Amino acid sequence: MDPFYFDIDEREIKKQRSKARELRNSQWWKRKCDKGLCHYCSSNIPPKELTMDHLVPVVRGGKSTKGNLVTSCKDCNNKKKQMLPIEWEEYMKNI
Repeated sequence: MDPFYFDIDEREIKKQRSKARELRNSQWWKRKCDKGLCHYCSSNIPPKELTMDHLVPVVRGGKSTKGNLVTSCKDCNNKKKQMLPIEWEEYMKNI
């Protein structure tokens, strides 16, 4: 068993995704997007094209809190998938 995977209840996943949707409509999130910066590749992206990403994915025990949510371009978000930050850093070293 992988030490970085947890048995997360489906109800908890739905709860965290609902919280993320609420935060996506907040002024806090809009200000983050206005910066137009991808957290991972530091590219300048039009604010409407930025996506919300959990640093620690919900399916791996992450919460939908301001400290765990970052702006991301679609490309980085698709590449990161369910990786933890340490796994993402290792992935980036190897490409």
